[in-house]
Amino acid sequence: MRIATIYTILAMIATAANIGAQDLVIRIYNGPVSLILSVITGTGVGLAVKFILDKRYIFAFQSKNLSHDSRVFFLYSITGIVTTLIFWGSEFSFHLIFETKEMRYLGGVLGLAIGYVTKYHLDKRYVFRPEAT
Repeated sequence: MRIATIYTILAMIATAANIGAQDLVIRIYNGPVSLILSVITGTGVGLAVKFILDKRYIFAFQSKNLSHDSRVFFLYSITGIVTTLIFWGSEFSFHLIFETKEMRYLGGVLGLAIGYVTKYHLDKRYVFRPEAT
């Protein structure tokens, strides 16, 4: 139960970083590709924040060197592809259905929540296992 609580808190931090980065991009640039640019930026920020938090507080990962850390980040990013599809699908669906930024962000938060639960299991099995690291 302790790990679930910590993971939830860290997921909320990464979600806030993601949605915050999206909102910042929209505030700075409101052109023809602003929506996709904001979602891509938020995804990148959220991925980096979540990796740093997960490797330290969830999986207690210690890299041997920068090359090792880079390989693990690559694996982490690969598992993130599946969860990103869940997140983007939810966010863009809410955007198309409700046509407001608030509902788009709600769709993003819901998609991230589902994606993070899935990602934990993928990371535990494929990324941060002793043989892979």
